Amino acid sequence: MSSATMEAGSGNALTRALPWLTPRLATDLAGPILVVLILTMLILPLPPLLLDLFFTFNIAIAMLVLLASMHIEKPLEFSVFPTALLLTTLLRLSLNVASTRVVLINGHTGPDAAGKVIEAFGHFLVGGNFAVGIVVFAILVVINFVVITKGAGRIAEVSARFALDAMPGKQMAIDADLNAGLIGEDVARKRRTEIADEADFYGSMDGASKYVRGDAIAGIMILFINMLGGIIVGVMQHDLSFAEAGKTYTLLAIGDGLVAQIPSLIISMAAGMIVSRVGRGENLGHQVVAQLFRNTNALYVTAVVLGMIGIIPGMPHFSFLSLAFGAAALGYFGKKAVSKKETLSATVVPAAPSQSLEASWDDVSTVDTLGLEVGYRLVPLVDASQDGELLKRIKSLRRKFAQEVGFLPPAVHIRDNLELRPSGYRITMKGVVAAEGEAYSGMLMAINPGHVAAALPGTPTKDPTFGLPAIWIESAHRDHAIANGYTVVDAGTVVATHLNHIVQTHAADLLGRQETQHLVDVLAKTSPKLVEELTPKLLSLGTVQKVLQNLLVEQVPIRDLRTIAETLADHGTRSQDHTTLTSAVRVALGRAIVQQIYDNASQLSVIGLDPGLEHVLLQAANMSGEGSGDSTPGIEPNLAQTLIDETARAVSLQETQGLPAALLVADRLRAPLSRFLRRAIPQLKVIAVGEIPDHRSVKVNTIVGARA
Repeated sequence: MSSATMEAGSGNALTRALPWLTPRLATDLAGPILVVLILTMLILPLPPLLLDLFFTFNIAIAMLVLLASMHIEKPLEFSVFPTALLLTTLLRLSLNVASTRVVLINGHTGPDAAGKVIEAFGHFLVGGNFAVGIVVFAILVVINFVVITKGAGRIAEVSARFALDAMPGKQMAIDADLNAGLIGEDVARKRRTEIADEADFYGSMDGASKYVRGDAIAGIMILFINMLGGIIVGVMQHDLSFAEAGKTYTLLAIGDGLVAQIPSLIISMAAGMIVSRVGRGENLGHQVVAQLFRNTNALYVTAVVLGMIGIIPGMPHFSFLSLAFGAAALGYFGKKAVSKKETLSATVVPAAPSQSLEASWDDVSTVDTLGLEVGYRLVPLVDASQDGELLKRIKSLRRKFAQEVGFLPPAVHIRDNLELRPSGYRITMKGVVAAEGEAYSGMLMAINPGHVAAALPGTPTKDPTFGLPAIWIESAHRDHAIANGYTVVDAGTVVATHLNHIVQTHAADLLGRQETQHLVDVLAKTSPKLVEELTPKLLSLGTVQKVLQNLLVEQVPIRDLRTIAETLADHGTRSQDHTTLTSAVRVALGRAIVQQIYDNASQLSVIGLDPGLEHVLLQAANMSGEGSGDSTPGIEPNLAQTLIDETARAVSLQETQGLPAALLVADRLRAPLSRFLRRAIPQLKVIAVGEIPDHRSVKVNTIVGARA
């Protein structure tokens, strides 16, 4: 029978004997059982045989922890070490208590009164000489307490402080990579968790190192307490002479101390190795070999020095010369291996150009949906390592857009461009330049809103977003500019505002099929039947996208996706035309549209059309076959220009009176007139009569009276 079969058979037998003991349950019970065992050893007396087993188990656990700490590639792989350190310390102390009880009760019977392990450590390791044992024990304590534990504790303390100080910078770097689209949400969440775990680990190690120091102090005290107590018990209770009692109980106390102190020393070494690790990606053995012996010149120099010492008369020639020969051999073979590796690399490199001649689909690069290019003087604004303020503004910009408009815009891919002016920047959409501007890092832009009290010293310019007159000023003039009525913003705000304006203006272009599908998936979580009825059974995803884009073109938010979907489901059976469906959706969203323009005003002051002009436009729409209209009404050029001029004058009058620029027209004319006037008068809102809520009254403040 094979070993695998035997193991399977034994596992099945254990399962049949204990059907409730699953592997998961056994793992969960391991910790509580160990704690109960420690408490038991503190309270109940143990026979010498069990003491031998537990002392051996303690040494084995210490060796296991040490070897595990040497083979990890980064400290977080052994994140349970602080807890393991606490448990092993408690285990040693409980063994000390249990062995002390046995030594004091049965110590007069002989050196094996507390088990064979304590006897071996008290006699074999120190030759039965209690004076030697005390010295050896003191040296081990000094090594553990003064050297290893103190150094590891200091490293853990500094590492914990540095880990906590570096947390904000690391988290901002993750946010910057996330905003730039370099990583996804899952990767960002994983990195944040690793940063938090790292800080928790070093903080725990800082505190756990105190356990080892306390264990070393307790070992010294327990040794002398056992010696003194043993002498008193031996002389007063068992009628031993002072010398005999001193020798017997001192050897037992030394054996007990050594058998506990050696595992403590091993655990301290493991702690020091973990907190002193610097590199990652390799275990300790690989790091030592790679970094200590890769410098062949250092090995040759070491061999020469050892050889010179070895030939001095009176020195141990064999030891020094043999080690000199070994160092020279390591240097020779190491240099030979490096030369071979370089030769192989040189052989492989020429083959690369022939492989790169073959084109593949990996060579096809897609354009960024939304990009920001900056000159070299603006790089600090977008550099995560320098805590670039523009990165945080872009993150807030995307979140605000998603909350106000109703979908998440694409990530902004940021890169530097040496072809731009040093302080210039460029906003691109789908590889095409959408806007350009200039911002001076370290200076402030003072924008003139039209009613400033005095001029400012500086460089005249224009606000790149809205074209208002502005001046670049020094930071020292900030308060003076604000006092004179200027709106003062920094360079990061200038770029972020310009980017936000472009994103708002081109929201329809940023809503693609993928974003539409995300919106449908989000709606399906709350209204699955509605989505099942709407798409793809009734309307295609492309038609839904066109309707949403039509709304976004006129800056109508699409947050109320349920109302939009219900309206499309109601009208999708009668028409598949996205313009007709958009008109129906606008009527359903009438309250939101009107509130966006007029806020909570009960009376709506609008621009109206002269009845004669409206009649002419309706006839033109009928002649051009306008349903809700996909094209401009067929009106003759002079009338079209007059309509634009008259509407522009009406809009100017509305704005002068502090009223919204909104043109109220018949339902049939709204879509074609909106498209016709949008390019010439972008601030004009064209609303249909059917979009006005019943509880709002309308007042025609200005009439567009153009004639045919």
